Amino acid sequence: MDKELLQSLDDAVRAIEMLRSPTSIGFITSAAERIAETFRDKKKLIIAGNGGSLCDAMHFAEELTGQFRRYRPALPAIALADPGHLTCVSNDMGFESVFARGVEALGQEGDLFIALTTSGNSSNLVTAVEMAHTRGLNTIAFLGKTGGKLKGLCDLEWIVSGFTYSDRVQEAHMAAIHIIIEQVEKLLFSTHAPSLATAP
Repeated sequence: MDKELLQSLDDAVRAIEMLRSPTSIGFITSAAERIAETFRDKKKLIIAGNGGSLCDAMHFAEELTGQFRRYRPALPAIALADPGHLTCVSNDMGFESVFARGVEALGQEGDLFIALTTSGNSSNLVTAVEMAHTRGLNTIAFLGKTGGKLKGLCDLEWIVSGFTYSDRVQEAHMAAIHIIIEQVEKLLFSTHAPSLATAP
């Protein structure tokens, strides 16, 4: 079999195996608890990222506003992905402002802002975190590589290190996101909630 293919498979497995580390487990547990507490307080999630991480932000949000494993009440989460907003702000104010402006428009004290970035160096996410803190939002960062400029700026962070390219980092991020959502549902809803088969 092709050596490069085998290396890619090994890297993908290694990225997922990072979720077993004590640091990763601690992050997943804490993130789930903070997200659940946000919803208990009748607050919302605002999630942002660039490129593939924006797709992951949208995926994150829809699993909450829709449903994941079982039918349960919808949970308030917004991905900053509206093309009208992104292009308006990018054109008029610069791309570094697209997410900060979204946080300013939609964020309220006690909400939770989640930044997804494989480098940690996206200026639009750095400015969004700064805006979140200004408006009294809590913050979580999913990071990669060395953590970049966002390292240490959020209330809770997780760095997927040891990978040259973004794809492996994003794969680990998305696996963690799914597990976090699963834990949030367990924290918020009874294990006796109706299954999809019996949902109205």
